[in-house]
Amino acid sequence: MRYPAFLLLVLTTASAVLAQTPARVFDVRAHGAKGDGATLDTTAINAAIDAAAANGGGTVFFPAGNYLSFSIHLKSHVALYLDMGATIVAAEPSEDLTVGYDAPEPTTGPVPNVDYYEDFGHSHWHNSLIWGEDLTDIAITGPGRIFGRGLSKGGGRRDALPEERAARRETTSAVVASDGNYRVAFPLPKAALDAIAAHPPGPFGYPGRDTLPAGVGNKAIALKNCRNVIFRDFTIYHGGHFAILATGVQNWTCDGLKIDTNRDGIDFDCCQNVRVSNCTVNSPYDDGICPKASFGLGRIMPTENITITNCQVSGFDEGTLLDGTRQKQVMQNGGTGRIKLGTEANGGFRNLTITNCVFEACRGLALEEVDGGLMEDITISNLTMRDINNAPIYIRLGERLRGPAPIAVGTARRIKIDNVVAHNVAAQSGILIVGEPGHPVEDVTLSNIFIDFVGGGTKEQAAVEVPKYEPARYPEPGRLGTMPSWGLFARHVKNFTMTNIELRYAKEDLRPPVQMEDATNVLFDNVTLPHAEGVSVFTLKEVHGFTTRDCAGLENKRID
Repeated sequence: MRYPAFLLLVLTTASAVLAQTPARVFDVRAHGAKGDGATLDTTAINAAIDAAAANGGGTVFFPAGNYLSFSIHLKSHVALYLDMGATIVAAEPSEDLTVGYDAPEPTTGPVPNVDYYEDFGHSHWHNSLIWGEDLTDIAITGPGRIFGRGLSKGGGRRDALPEERAARRETTSAVVASDGNYRVAFPLPKAALDAIAAHPPGPFGYPGRDTLPAGVGNKAIALKNCRNVIFRDFTIYHGGHFAILATGVQNWTCDGLKIDTNRDGIDFDCCQNVRVSNCTVNSPYDDGICPKASFGLGRIMPTENITITNCQVSGFDEGTLLDGTRQKQVMQNGGTGRIKLGTEANGGFRNLTITNCVFEACRGLALEEVDGGLMEDITISNLTMRDINNAPIYIRLGERLRGPAPIAVGTARRIKIDNVVAHNVAAQSGILIVGEPGHPVEDVTLSNIFIDFVGGGTKEQAAVEVPKYEPARYPEPGRLGTMPSWGLFARHVKNFTMTNIELRYAKEDLRPPVQMEDATNVLFDNVTLPHAEGVSVFTLKEVHGFTTRDCAGLENKRID
């Protein structure tokens, strides 16, 4: 084909320009990576990232292969692309820890002794498979995989894989934790354990048992104080204490990830303008998607302007989400696996929405503010839940107050939860909303909700007095034991509305559907609450301004 003269000139000029433009794609194999799963490729991978950064930015390309590595250092304006069939494999540290991951950096911030207020995992980032600090314009994308083979989940040199746990259960009589996991499958050297034990904990018990020495890695990906971040399409398996920990990150898009891991899935802490969408997280031993606002940076910073949408969380046995079997053999009633705000919440949560999400074989939705921050302007809608092993909805304002003085109980207010369907929910507790004396959970509306519970509660359970939370205890629903009501227990609430709600049980329950204590301005509007013969619908203690309207089997009434 003959081209016009002017087009030939354009093509010739463009070719000359392209020939003078440095390559923007940096193949890790061109920098010495073998990708054979046996050769340590750490140096080659970091060399490719350095070359891209020196070029002003670019994409570091991982073709198909298994890239064994210790700590990988992200750089500004550089993207990692994991091609189909490419896996970054976390290497196992040597037994004496002379070969391993980057050392955990010293804690910094305007307040000394940050380690007194946060566990080790939340206050260190460099001891990770992939990490970045003070970066802008970074990305990890592509259909490949990150495998945290040699990472610790916080109690040893590395954590056992599911198949290793199964083999040990079959062949040894070692002590097994309640979750079916071995407490220390690959122990730390005695010298490291002695050094950890010699470090006195602060007023909250930290530094604690999850402290790890230099050489041990405990996160698949960690970011600190970064801006303009894109994570898209890749898979993380067996990610350690955190598959992803992002702290102080602004403007982060996290889309289309698949995570099947042995502790937390996606934690974003003290972050602003975050969009988590189309992600699937299976995390039987800890939380799935978890906004936090900790004191890990040594200063108060809120988590705000957050959207979580079109995501799925679950608590199947580790690895069985990715292999498609979705088993519940080790975790017979399902694991943790939920969406939860908190517990770390010094900076608080503001302007957050959760929509179109699925929970299965896990715990329910949890909103927890116990460290003095604000939890306000929260909207949650379009959730479906199946096989939920504790409270389907849990809202907690507490006074753990883990942080430097002065610190006081925070607030929880303006929370709207709409359009929820939950099936086969455990009988221990229904919806659970608890504040503190003088610090009620305020302005909560639950609407368009259907929940069916297992049921089977007894008269003895109905007579139980619910204890008060001990301030220092971790605020889980199960800490209060079995509730005296099967559908809703609320204590220290103000301006609370339930509208268009139907609660059911599969087996007759001899507890009342609802118990409320220290509640003000309460409305039940078109609420269906079945109850056993001779059992009252409501147990009310110190309740003021209580209204029922258009509720099946109940007269319209207001009690002032």
